[in-house]
Amino acid sequence: MSTLVICLAGPMQSWGASSRFTNRGTRTEPTKSGVLGLLAAAQGIRRSEDIEHLLDLNFGVRVDQEGSLARDFQVARSLDGTRTMPLSVRYYLADAVFVGAVEGDASLISALESALSRPTFPLYLGRRSCPPSRPVYLRKTTDSLRDALSSTPWQASEDRRRRQANVVTLRAFVDGMPGVGSQVRDVPVSFDPRRREYSWRTVEEISIPIDNSNGRPVHDPMALLGGG
Repeated sequence: MSTLVICLAGPMQSWGASSRFTNRGTRTEPTKSGVLGLLAAAQGIRRSEDIEHLLDLNFGVRVDQEGSLARDFQVARSLDGTRTMPLSVRYYLADAVFVGAVEGDASLISALESALSRPTFPLYLGRRSCPPSRPVYLRKTTDSLRDALSSTPWQASEDRRRRQANVVTLRAFVDGMPGVGSQVRDVPVSFDPRRREYSWRTVEEISIPIDNSNGRPVHDPMALLGGG
């Protein structure tokens, strides 16, 4: 088994798991369906094609920079200009950074690594209007998914890192065992626009301590008094 580690950073991201009709929301962290869709695009897999080889990948994501929620209103018109579509409300994460990881068979991880270095289709962060601002590929490792998330350096902006302590605790969301965590319907069975289908998975939230080499030491007011 191997683990592929990626960086999901951009001015805007949107990771919907339950959007319907004219209200298009976003989760506060990338979805499994969104990340598998990104990997499928890198491999040149079209929406109507089979993605079964990706469905057994173990998935996790670490929140390195939360970003802020942004709301946008959009309206569309028909090509001939005679019809106006309903107003839609769309939500995005602005200035967010995440570290994602997928764990699976070593040959598949190597294939995905090669695909990310020369993606067939453009990569985007949940929606086509959200391109990444950094290279997506970070590294490949033989570590387990959780170990890979723990050992990957903090990817937040330099300004954010300077303003934090020399050790930070980051939230992460990983595939969990049934009965442990919450249920999210974001496992893609089919991306085909004619019959999009998603199944459920269990998501477990964990905390990961990360060294911050650019951070400031924690102030200990008792140190001058000889306290511990």
